[in-house]
Amino acid sequence: MSAVAAATPDSTAAPDTRQRLIDAAIALFIRHSFAGTSLQMIADELGFTKAAIYHHFRTREQLLTAILEPIIDKLSAVVDDAEKQRGVQARAERMLNGYARLAVQNPMLVSVLASDPSVHTVLKANRDWTQMISRQMALLADVHPGPGGYLRAQFVFAGIAGSADPKRAADDEWLHAQLVDAGRRALGLRAPRRTS
Repeated sequence: MSAVAAATPDSTAAPDTRQRLIDAAIALFIRHSFAGTSLQMIADELGFTKAAIYHHFRTREQLLTAILEPIIDKLSAVVDDAEKQRGVQARAERMLNGYARLAVQNPMLVSVLASDPSVHTVLKANRDWTQMISRQMALLADVHPGPGGYLRAQFVFAGIAGSADPKRAADDEWLHAQLVDAGRRALGLRAPRRTS
């Protein structure tokens, strides 16, 4: 092996710097909230200089957008799919299942998205994201039109986000089934009939 090859880091051995920044930011946002986390804290967490972060993200908001865009895109696909179903119950069932699946697969991201008030402020500044979240809420709230339905929908989304703990010992399928069952109970949905 040549000296040049030995000095070149193996790109598969170390995570991408941008992804390391995102992962560290998510962990700090969960511990301290978005508003309570500075770029300096993220740099300190990774042993980087602030200049190294500026190479990838000029502001915390840019970093937050990079964190949220992938999960928002996945959530948007779930909403689009649920809206294609016939009937209020079928749409709510598809939304509930899809959201629970997202939470199980991305528990830390869903937690940041659902429970941090300072993240909500950033979300509200993006008109497309705000509209998509309104559509998401309507899919569950329409099961019981009015303020009670909206309250139930908020309860279900927050409950799922808060219960998809990444440190759990449970299997993903079991957790998904439990989250969907709890969501159905809160919404007053019957489990769909199984087809043989």
